[in-house]
This record gives sequence, C-alpha cells and structure tokens, in this order.
Amino acid sequence: MDDRSFVAAQDFLLASKTFWTKRLYPEIRQTYEDAAEKAASKPQDPADVAALLDGDTLYRYFSWLERHLQRFKYAGRYGLVPYHDERRAELSASLRNTSAELAPDLEMPNYYQRVDIHQHPGGVWSDELDGYVYERGARSTTPLMGAAHADLHHRFTELVASRGEPENILDMGCGFGKSTHPFCRKFPAAQVEAIDLSGPCVSLGAHNAGEAPNVRFRQMNAYDTDYDDNSFDLVTSTMVIHELPPTEMKQFFAEAARVLAPGGRMAHLDFYAIDGPFARFIHYGHGRRNNEPFMEPLAEMDMQASLAELGFTNIEVIPFQEAEGLSLTSHDAWRFPWTVIYAEKAVD
Repeated sequence: MDDRSFVAAQDFLLASKTFWTKRLYPEIRQTYEDAAEKAASKPQDPADVAALLDGDTLYRYFSWLERHLQRFKYAGRYGLVPYHDERRAELSASLRNTSAELAPDLEMPNYYQRVDIHQHPGGVWSDELDGYVYERGARSTTPLMGAAHADLHHRFTELVASRGEPENILDMGCGFGKSTHPFCRKFPAAQVEAIDLSGPCVSLGAHNAGEAPNVRFRQMNAYDTDYDDNSFDLVTSTMVIHELPPTEMKQFFAEAARVLAPGGRMAHLDFYAIDGPFARFIHYGHGRRNNEPFMEPLAEMDMQASLAELGFTNIEVIPFQEAEGLSLTSHDAWRFPWTVIYAEKAVD
C-alpha cells in the first residue's frame, strides 16, 4: 500500500476514535446518570453500573467501536501490521547493527504469550518489526491529546525531576524507548538502563537513541533482573504495571525495592486512581476490549499497604494531568485514569 493511503486510513481511525472519546462517552455517562437517578439504590460498584447499561444500544455501539477500531488500526486493510510488513526488508536492515543487548534465549512469561496486548497481532515481541508497529500505534493511543501525545512523557519526567536529580536510573518495561529518552535528555550526567521483555522494542529503542552515551537498552524481565542490590537511585516505568498479573505486580515492586539504594525513589506512571463506579466500569471494560486483562487487579490493589509491606516510605498516589489544558475532573470526554505511583526506599 502507498504511504498516502495508509496515513489517510489511520487518520480516519483516529478521527473515529476522537468521536468515540468526545461525543459518545459523555452521552453514555449522561445515560448512566439518568438511569442511576431512577434506580432503587445508588450504584456502588461496576456490577451495579453494568446492570443499568449492559442492554443499552449506545453503550453496545461504544463498546463495539472501541474493540474494532483498534482491530482495524492494527490488522485492517490499511493496518499497521500489513503496512510495515510490506517494508520489511528496509526496516529489518535498519535494526541489523543495534547496540541493544538481546537475550534470544529469554523465556517469555506465559501471560505475555497468551494475550495479544492492545490487540497487536502476535503481541509486541514475536516479530522483528514489532517495535516499529508499536511505535506507530502509540501515536493514536490517546486521541484526546492529539499532537501533544509526547507531552505526557516530558511532563512525567519533569515531575520526577522536581524531586531531585538521579545519577543511576532504571526504566522498567521501556518498550521502544519513548519513556526512556526524556530521562536521558533531562539527566545527561545520569546513566540510564532501559529494559524490556521485547527484543524488537529494545532494538528500536537503541536505534532511536543513536550515539547517546548515557543509555543502554537490554532485553530483560523487569521483575527478574540481573542488577546488583542497591544499584539505582531512581526506578521508573510508564504504562507497564497494568500489563502484569497480580503475582508479577508484587514481584515487580519487590524487584524495584531490591535494586533501589536506601533513600532511592521509584515513580511509575500508570492507571490507578479511578473516581467512582461508572469510571471503574468504563475502565474495566476497556481492559477487556483492548486485551489488557490486568487493569482491574491493579485498580483494586491496596497500593499503600502493598508498598509499605515492602519497606517503602513516603508513598504517594498522584492523579496526573497528561497534557496542558486537560481536566482531571471533567466528564466531557473519555480519558485514562493517569496516576503517578511514587515511593522511597527506607534508609537503613
């Protein structure tokens, strides 16, 4: 397919998702509020909301669009996978001399293989071009942000920087490096270690880093690393925790505690602080429709208690504004429940 047709089709899908975000979502919320007002008792949890909305035609349309716009985006006639597959020779060649440290014998966890997260065919790890596909797909993940999509990574980095300047940084689940590069630029004197299960993603991350002297991309399991105890003064991740099953979530935080030096900090940008049963109902539905089955266990986790049990102190759960001008409380459009999970390792 030619570039013009591909871009036009992807732009159409993004416009459709914007319609879904800005037009359908507020109508569904209003439908819910009207039904809740007439209900015998006030809805207390997502199951109560489901009882009011599951048979609603508009909600079913909303759900269908969420599922199938994503499917078309990746695997449709003008989807990301066929587009990049037609350019395989050129793209493969660009990664041939990657500086990433790959681990071809690394065993992929069962949960990682079993579900094609984000409806990315084969997952983000099984094809050498998956990093490129994931990178292009990320541009339309948050339609509310439009051209400011990259802004959230820089805003997150600035928030972390406001609390001190680290010297050794670990980016857990770095993907193709979109979360990593802002830290490299913000802290040029720091050494940044970027790790991910996906070989294709870390290969692209290293490729995009070019000759940057302060970053190393490695294929590695974030909750089972080979770093020494007390190696880092900052551990970070972006949109990783919600992809982990509950047991692995606990191992992830335990590994962060192990590799952090006493007094070191961790800051994770993810989806956690959710206000009310309707918001939870929509968020949990998104997890099911987008092949992200562990969003619900993360949202139900007692973060304060879990992190305190691992010895963390100064634990904070901070609602995060992903772009300038977006409201944390408005219900005018659908948005992710962006949250920064922040904590410090106790000093012995």
